[in-house]
Amino acid sequence: MSASATQTSSKAQTAGKRRGTDVLLLQIIGYIVITVLAVFCFVPFLLVVSSSFSEEQSIIENGFQLIPTTFSTEAYSVLFKYPEQMLRAYGVTIAVTAIGTVAGLFLTAMTAYVLQRKDFKWRNQFSFFFFFTTLFSGGLVPWYLMIIKYLHLKDTLLVLILPMLLNVFYIIVMKSFMSSIPEAITESAKIDGAGDFRIFMQLILPLAKPALATIGLFIALGYWNDWYNALLFISNENLMPLQYYLYKMLGNMEGMRKAMMQSGAVVNVSLPTESLKMAMTLVATGPILLAYPFIQRYFVQGLTIGSVKG
Repeated sequence: MSASATQTSSKAQTAGKRRGTDVLLLQIIGYIVITVLAVFCFVPFLLVVSSSFSEEQSIIENGFQLIPTTFSTEAYSVLFKYPEQMLRAYGVTIAVTAIGTVAGLFLTAMTAYVLQRKDFKWRNQFSFFFFFTTLFSGGLVPWYLMIIKYLHLKDTLLVLILPMLLNVFYIIVMKSFMSSIPEAITESAKIDGAGDFRIFMQLILPLAKPALATIGLFIALGYWNDWYNALLFISNENLMPLQYYLYKMLGNMEGMRKAMMQSGAVVNVSLPTESLKMAMTLVATGPILLAYPFIQRYFVQGLTIGSVKG
């Protein structure tokens, strides 16, 4: 082997070692950053859990602490004082979330599939129509009158589902993802005699699982956390979703606390206001936290792939 070849080989080995060192250093920095971010995310959640099991007087005197100085389940006792109402609110929220997520995801996927089809003549006009609604709206009063006076949806489950059924941003994300699916798949299915709906159901939807999981999570979170529509349109206690039920309970608790402070007779009575807020947070977010790990890999894949093409 010549001297030049030996020198080239040694340079390549040196470059390889440097590259390996750089990759290792980058991995170490990445793990450190991720660990710090995980701690910053976990500590507030641990603080919420600890505060929900703390005595109200302890929170007032010492503030929120990672380890409760005085353990108490008073907040949960107040929260579940009427378990049938809590279970009913949970049932309404679960039903609305399940129905709304499935229906909204199906309609979003169908709309995005049609808008990304190049053989659809009016796809640009319809895309502009959808986008235009994100810039301008009719306003709160016309929307309220339409729901109450013309659609007659007050005190129905539909009023909790229909207003959030379609979201233009989700349609755009889904459209971007479906645009990355090779058009040859659709063309070959058409040659074999498959119709548009069959192509959509049997070919497009299975390939769009990451985007479906991502958008489905967003839609489900929107329905699960919604309380504003219930505030406007629900007066029947049997149809109150969980978030609105907790909102009313917290408002009643605040009203009682202010009344006690203004009354000279019951000054020493302490209601678990702060610990109750933390307990409500856990009750409201628990099911979502349990469901998220099962769709996490689809969620990450859907975000990265769906944002490449547009």
